[in-house]
Amino acid sequence: MNIQFTLLSEGSSDQALLPILSFVLRERGAETVESQWADIGRLREPPQALPDQIRTAIDLYPCDLLFVHRDADRVGHDFRREEIICGLDAAEIDVASVCVVPVRMTETWLLIDEHAIREAAGRPQGRAALNLPQLRRLEEEAYPKAALHQALRDASELRGRRLRDFPVTQRVRRVAELIGDYGALRGLSAFRALEQEVRTALDQFADRTARRD
Repeated sequence: MNIQFTLLSEGSSDQALLPILSFVLRERGAETVESQWADIGRLREPPQALPDQIRTAIDLYPCDLLFVHRDADRVGHDFRREEIICGLDAAEIDVASVCVVPVRMTETWLLIDEHAIREAAGRPQGRAALNLPQLRRLEEEAYPKAALHQALRDASELRGRRLRDFPVTQRVRRVAELIGDYGALRGLSAFRALEQEVRTALDQFADRTARRD
């Protein structure tokens, strides 16, 4: 099965989700995976309502599978998921779709691999303490973006001006690329929900493909 997917997310930093979603698809049997991030913010008049964002993403970034991302933040996984489902229903698109709702935010899922963080920071053999949360406590981490950014800065072992100039946002995306195996996240409820939705969406995609053939 060959899959091309589009990610519609809240911001450019959420491109870090692309390697995670590719991993899930490969785990579910996709032989080749092509990914693209829907950069609708570059438009002169970006759509504001979620259904309009969804339609625009599909028009500009055609795909077999659409991932729509929202962080749970403080309103919770179920609320955000329902928000996405309502947006998809209103958009009336004929593309298999998946809700992506990390508890808190995307960075929660990148706090699982100390070595990847050290390598992304440019010090794979570093010894600075990173104080990463335990896996079972990840979804309780109140500020995962701040925690990941601080871990990267600590791992860099830089000081002064060099630390101030450290491109932490770019290094976050590098962490996502370096992790490779996200199987450890199956201990988290939101990730298990994502895998289940991907399984359902791939079944829908296979059914549609069969009908067209």
